[in-house]
Amino acid sequence: QVQLVESGGGLVQAGGSLRLSCVASGSIFSINVMGWYRQAPGKQRELVAVITSGGSINYADSVKGRFTISRDNAKNTVYLQMNSLKPEDTAVYYCNADLWRFLGDSQRRYWGQGTQVTVSS
Repeated sequence: QVQLVESGGGLVQAGGSLRLSCVASGSIFSINVMGWYRQAPGKQRELVAVITSGGSINYADSVKGRFTISRDNAKNTVYLQMNSLKPEDTAVYYCNADLWRFLGDSQRRYWGQGTQVTVSS
């Protein structure tokens, strides 16, 4: 059993900052990619940022220069530092992980339950 648990969401004023964390636990052999996605009401889930085990990173254009993704491989944890937040950043933020549960396993994607981020104007 694999679980991803996010924390750090909340309500913040425009221009403020939040830091999200996501810990993966359970039967994990190795994690490849970890990432953050978000879904605003009435919209599709979209990529925010992803990071590989080697440290390669991709950001959505809408968050470049404001958000920073990082990870601690030893702790199976991914972080998202969000600065200069805007009302349009309001969404439920989900973390995910592409991982292997044991040697020889197929890579599988797991999702967290989501954490609400609300940015007031």
